[in-house]
Amino acid sequence: MEEPIDEEESMRMSKKKKSQKKQKQKHHQWRDWIKSQLPMIFHKRSDLKLLLSVVACPLSPFSVDIQQPLDVSSKAQYVIKQYKATTGCQKMENMKSLYVLGKVKMWRVEEEPQRGLTAPSLSSSPSSSFQKGCFVMWHMTPDKWHVDLVVGGLSVAAGCDGSVAWRRTPWLMPHAAKGRGSRPLRRALQGLDPLAVASMFSTAQYTGDRSIFDQDCFILKLSVRDATLSDRSDGMADIIKHDMTGWFSQKTGLLVHLEDSQWTRVQSPGSPPTYWVTTIGSRIEDYGSVDGVMIAHSGRSMVSLSRFGEELRVPQVEMRMEETWNIIDVAFDVPGLSSECFIPPEEVRKDCELGHLSNS
Repeated sequence: MEEPIDEEESMRMSKKKKSQKKQKQKHHQWRDWIKSQLPMIFHKRSDLKLLLSVVACPLSPFSVDIQQPLDVSSKAQYVIKQYKATTGCQKMENMKSLYVLGKVKMWRVEEEPQRGLTAPSLSSSPSSSFQKGCFVMWHMTPDKWHVDLVVGGLSVAAGCDGSVAWRRTPWLMPHAAKGRGSRPLRRALQGLDPLAVASMFSTAQYTGDRSIFDQDCFILKLSVRDATLSDRSDGMADIIKHDMTGWFSQKTGLLVHLEDSQWTRVQSPGSPPTYWVTTIGSRIEDYGSVDGVMIAHSGRSMVSLSRFGEELRVPQVEMRMEETWNIIDVAFDVPGLSSECFIPPEEVRKDCELGHLSNS
């Protein structure tokens, strides 16, 4: 004979089922959001598309600002002055354009990485099959640029006409980057455009001295303003913080490590927020002179995607990706390069026109 279940027990079981259902729905909501941001993340055979989505052509979180603010410390000014003298980047002020050709290798790291990039532990070799490719980048003073990157038979393009930055992939039509104004390509800040590095970090704050890669370094930090973060946020995903840190060698004056972290808050109605942190750390090395300007000819980047929230008080690394690059050729003042070479695709121009009409 079955024992009767009292009303209180029945209500407790009902609440438990509802709670489990709610947790399951919340899990799918986060999953759906991540799939919308990185559509290939949940398909093991699509590692290449995932790599290209994240690593190929990310933008700098900051525009290049040539104005020197009043509140920059004397130590920060000293670091930038030393960097300018070492790289000879002021010679680029008289150069109208830049051309760079390079090779890349990309792969997704399978094993559990060490947390944090302030003391990065780059793997000595790919944990999974890597993809080879190449890229070509053009830049025209002051803020026009274009990059084409081909890896594993897939091509990604991105550019900026001085007003709007955009990107195109084989699985995503050309689209403008969120937010206002132009931003440099992060790849250019990895030692390829020292004038842009000097201009951008001229507004940075000195935060101390630390060692990395057996080098004592000065640390300069930049933080994106709240109004700018709001412009770049999208729907249920709010970018709440984005910082960039430059590690400048005390011995050589050169930029040897570049790191930036973006914090995104994701929340759907009736659910607690979850936070995603995307961190990119780049080791920059093999500097060599090109027409009197010191250009980095190789490097390595590590990208990690972590999440935490109400149920995860300690950030949990969801995935890690790495890239190495080598520069084959660099040239200044490219013949025949003009502003017309940086006109965005028609789809981007139409979207921008519609945006202007709706704002007015």
